[in-house]
Amino acid sequence: MSMRFTAKARRGMVALTVAAGLAVGVAGCGGSGGDDKKPEGSASASRTSGSDASPQEGQSDEPLAELKGSDGLLLQVISAQRDSGGFVTVNGALKNDGAKSLVIPSALSGNETEIIRNGRSLGGATLIDPQGKKRYYVLRDTDGRPLTTTGFSTLKAGESLAVFMQFPAPPANTSEVDFQLPTFPAASIKISG
Repeated sequence: MSMRFTAKARRGMVALTVAAGLAVGVAGCGGSGGDDKKPEGSASASRTSGSDASPQEGQSDEPLAELKGSDGLLLQVISAQRDSGGFVTVNGALKNDGAKSLVIPSALSGNETEIIRNGRSLGGATLIDPQGKKRYYVLRDTDGRPLTTTGFSTLKAGESLAVFMQFPAPPANTSEVDFQLPTFPAASIKISG
């Protein structure tokens, strides 16, 4: 086999693995809770006006953590779900609690050139396993795009943005990690699943 064919095959397998992991994650988000209501938002980054971030079915209204950033920016971590594909997906809401429109700091993307090149994101987020002494960075696809909410720049006063970040899963016996996002204080969160 030529080197070129091997590299293409390897990239294809990585893309297939990431796609399968995302498909498992999306399938895990569905449910039949008996409600006949259709969800109002999509799975992509949706903006809602108001202060409530709607948690997924079966989750409490109380966020796992609430982190206050600069200029009234607030991040509520709603869930940290481990899935069978070896990933942890952190879901939350980024909210402008200030009185005026707020430009989201570019520092949230982190400082890695590959992530910055793909636009504004939450690519600077990390999970730290204090017991195993390991740091987990946001996953990327084969083109270097972070597997997190992207493409946002400003939030109006009182506006909220549903966000997600996907990380490699720590060992199964690790149920609590420290969540970090640039410009925000760190917070301890519990992983379910």
